[in-house]
Amino acid sequence: MRFLSLLSKGSLLAVAGMVFTPMIVAQEVTFHKDIEPILQRSCQNCHRPGGVAPMSLVTYDQVAPFAGLIEYKTGLRDRAGAMPPWYAEKEIGIQHFKNDPSLSDVEIAAISTWARTGTPRGDSADSPEPLVFDDTTKWKLGEPDLIVNTEDFFMAAGRPDWWGEIPSIPTGLTEDRYVKSVEIVEVNDVGVGAEASDTVGGLYIFHHMIWRTELLDENGAVIPGEATNWPVHEVGRNGDVFDPDAGPKLKANSAFFTDSVHMHSNGRDTTGHLQIGFTFHPKDYEPKYRSQISILGNGVDLSVEGDARDQEMHAYQVLTQHTKVITFEPHLHAPGERMCLEAIWGYSVETLSCVGYDHNWVRGYPFEDDYTPLLPKGTILHITGYFDNTQANPNVPDARNWQGAGNRSVTNMFIDLGIRVTMNDEQFGEEMEKRRTNLKLGPNDHVIGCPLCLTPLVWPLEDSSAASD
Repeated sequence: MRFLSLLSKGSLLAVAGMVFTPMIVAQEVTFHKDIEPILQRSCQNCHRPGGVAPMSLVTYDQVAPFAGLIEYKTGLRDRAGAMPPWYAEKEIGIQHFKNDPSLSDVEIAAISTWARTGTPRGDSADSPEPLVFDDTTKWKLGEPDLIVNTEDFFMAAGRPDWWGEIPSIPTGLTEDRYVKSVEIVEVNDVGVGAEASDTVGGLYIFHHMIWRTELLDENGAVIPGEATNWPVHEVGRNGDVFDPDAGPKLKANSAFFTDSVHMHSNGRDTTGHLQIGFTFHPKDYEPKYRSQISILGNGVDLSVEGDARDQEMHAYQVLTQHTKVITFEPHLHAPGERMCLEAIWGYSVETLSCVGYDHNWVRGYPFEDDYTPLLPKGTILHITGYFDNTQANPNVPDARNWQGAGNRSVTNMFIDLGIRVTMNDEQFGEEMEKRRTNLKLGPNDHVIGCPLCLTPLVWPLEDSSAASD
């Protein structure tokens, strides 16, 4: 069936809130030509034989029966339950992220058209080359240079959630190394292809872990003041790639420590552990900037009412140093619906990013290198959290309950856990100059998240030495 026969040229079709452009409706959307490339880029890494997702989306016969479900899930776009699980809102803020698997409006419309026009197969000659997956590696960021394994943990089926600490493990590192990326995966005995349960992270037992490395003396005792904090692990979370000029140091003779692990049952007896994979910079690498984990939010006096939606929370922080924001990472709990990050500089108030939130798929959102916010000291960072504590939110088990602050999923948190880099005056100027050059900025261009980037172009500054003469 061709949609062109249904509409006059240049018209628009609205189906279930979806608007189709003339380009979409003027031609038949087929699996091999239009849908298969989308699945290859954004779905098949998980939805395939041996993948972690519950159904394979590789061949036509596998995909067609799920066309309606795929239309629904992709149509959620940036809200809980959306697929692929990437919730950055496309109508506001910076739109350049690393490893962004999200779909465009045209792709979402194509999937909907295909699902509603009988899922035509099309010509197999239009099919892209099948992807070849290497199941010998589970690392999305590449094979690590060092892997640290935590001890096994047994979680019985139906056991209540558990919080606490797991044993410390030496890293085995014999020389200091600067870290390019860190990624954590859970290894358990659930088995490939197992059906996920209805719990959060249904194939896994580690919900989240706050961790650090400590430096040990020759007797194995912790040396005070030498701890390094690392990004939080959470179920479904992507790995972390640090700023190329700000790799944190993993110290020789250090050990993994945690006193905050949240375990939950996945509905079956499961034994599992975490593997922490570090990828290193070359041995002669020296960082230019200092990398740090931001803690912007409120973890004390939260109040989320029961049976209420459209609830907001706010938190503010004044930057005491020039700052580059590498990653935005909202952390809420089950009622969390979305979070926005805003920068206030003088009279300038600008939203940097808004993202939806799903407690089943916690995401970090790393900005592309030429689009990271460059914020002068004195900038006020403002986060706004939005909460839906009603039965309309499928992540909320009992919406009647009020929620205050706490570590448990039946309590709440409101934090941005992103990565930042701090700079001195000279470094900040260099970063802005690099931004102007790389993006070929002119005086009438607008740069989201860099309030001073265009200052030399709009109002040239006099040379201070010449002015003093």
